[in-house]
Amino acid sequence: MTLELRRRAVAEAIGTAMLLATVVGSGIMAQRLAGGNVALALLANTLATGAALVALILTFAGLSGAHLNPAVTLGEALFGRFRWHEVPVYVVAQGLGAIGGVILANLMFGLPAITLSMHSRNGSSLYLSEFVATFGLLWVIWGTSRARPSAVPFAVGAYITAAYWFTASTAFANPAVTLARAFSDTFAGIQLADVPGFIIAQIAATVIATWLFAWIVPSAESAPDPVPASSRELLATS
Repeated sequence: MTLELRRRAVAEAIGTAMLLATVVGSGIMAQRLAGGNVALALLANTLATGAALVALILTFAGLSGAHLNPAVTLGEALFGRFRWHEVPVYVVAQGLGAIGGVILANLMFGLPAITLSMHSRNGSSLYLSEFVATFGLLWVIWGTSRARPSAVPFAVGAYITAAYWFTASTAFANPAVTLARAFSDTFAGIQLADVPGFIIAQIAATVIATWLFAWIVPSAESAPDPVPASSRELLATS
């Protein structure tokens, strides 16, 4: 593994950890302050997550491409815009970062570092919701990046903010996020037994969304690598 790839992987891990710390931490804070009002707690959780996504994508886009999501990494590889041998490195970094972010959130709120969630999230309606949420997220990323790349962070933040409310699953839309949230028995948690169904739906959505987008926009397959060359050179020489 090259030094440049290691640095990008570390950036992905840190970015994903910060994302999960936001998702879980804001969920804990919202639950504690909402006085039992689930709608208010979800709204607070939603706003914090959407805002964090904008900030994190702006921060990490030039360092690692700001995938922060195995579905995004897989989709870029299917397009031929990301090297296949780098996919496992990114996915492992995202997974470890996500779990680290959950542990950090738990500890910040005085909870055990890891507690398996008992929050049941299963059923065909939730799996369909995860398919829709992931499909939509990928299309927002690819469509916006073609029309106005600088708007991608804001488009993603806005989409996830909306998807929290229009999907029955509250739009996990991220395999690393899904797995990591099983390790916090809090507002944002998911029962470990329900994780595979969510991830299968997310991967299916990734494959279908990629194929359909490439069919509608053939030139998408030949688009430039999502990690700018200038950023690669900076990372490699710094």
